[in-house]
Amino acid sequence: MPPGPGAPRGLTVPAGELLEQFSHASGPGGQGVNTTDSRVQLSLDLATTTALNEVQRERALDRLAGKLTGTVLTISAAEHRSQRRNRTAARQRLATLLREALVPAIARKLTRPTRGSQRRRIEAKRQRAETKRRRRRPDRD
Repeated sequence: MPPGPGAPRGLTVPAGELLEQFSHASGPGGQGVNTTDSRVQLSLDLATTTALNEVQRERALDRLAGKLTGTVLTISAAEHRSQRRNRTAARQRLATLLREALVPAIARKLTRPTRGSQRRRIEAKRQRAETKRRRRRPDRD
């Protein structure tokens, strides 16, 4: 992964930490679809990988929590007919997910409401109060 926000020196996941599994894929492929293992499942254990430092690991585990099984991130690719192209697609998808997960959150700049927006808010409250006041029963005066 090239350098970017959250990974200033880039990121390289050692090949030994990636687990690839192959299986039959559904979809295009003709007669060969039932005989070739073209679907690729690429797994990376985020808790034990040496590619991430502690801050990156914490951020990735937090942001990817919905996609994890325990601490393992699994990507599946079966859109191509060849296993090699699916392997490339799975690795690119993993890199994209990690890149997005490692970007630090941008702190919101505190701003003050404009004078016009404050005036409109107060005027809307006044109109609403007037509408509700008119709905009441008349006084017995």
